[in-house]
Amino acid sequence: MVTENLKTVEEKIRQACERSMRERSEVTLIAVSKTKPVSMIREAMDSGIVTFGENKVQELLEKQSVLKEPLDWHMIGHLQRNKVRQVVGRVKRIHSVDSLRLAEQIQKDCEKQGLTADILIEVNIAGEETKFGLKPEETERVIREIATYPNVRVRGLMTIAPFVENPEENRVHFRNLHKLLVDINSKNIDNISMGELSMGMSGDYEVAIEEGATYVRVGTGIFGSRQYI
Repeated sequence: MVTENLKTVEEKIRQACERSMRERSEVTLIAVSKTKPVSMIREAMDSGIVTFGENKVQELLEKQSVLKEPLDWHMIGHLQRNKVRQVVGRVKRIHSVDSLRLAEQIQKDCEKQGLTADILIEVNIAGEETKFGLKPEETERVIREIATYPNVRVRGLMTIAPFVENPEENRVHFRNLHKLLVDINSKNIDNISMGELSMGMSGDYEVAIEEGATYVRVGTGIFGSRQYI
């Protein structure tokens, strides 16, 4: 199932890139493996996938203890400050930095361990009360502060768009996040050069790609519906 699903997802990514006149290499597919067994991850690996996203620290650590291959792990779920020390140095990107306090904690733990963390700033671009993330209007101020942290590098922005039946409804949110990225980059903030947009999930990743996503986070589209135990 995973192999066939990946072929479908890959073709949709290719077509979305074609429609938006982008190179396929500009978009990284993150296979969201939360709640999925190692056997399914290995099936994805057999199809050439090396980039996986996890939501919970404990699950990430458990899978890393089994999967010793050189994979690119991404932390995409809400990250509590008391779990930061377990994550830094173990993931390629932390996508879900949604507050200055969390960024401060990442700086502290990286400094202690002699590490540097690449992060994305999570923006609640649609203004949903149930979602984490900075307000668009406060994002630049927070990034300016994080720019002074020697062990943290802001690589871009991330958002979780609303759950909608029609993915076209999220186009405006993806477009606005892209505009925010361009606007902040235009300010030429010292130590900030952001090129990454993590947006789009199983239901709307094609639209996200058309609006500039460089990371798309696809779980159900690859692994099927999540299993809750």
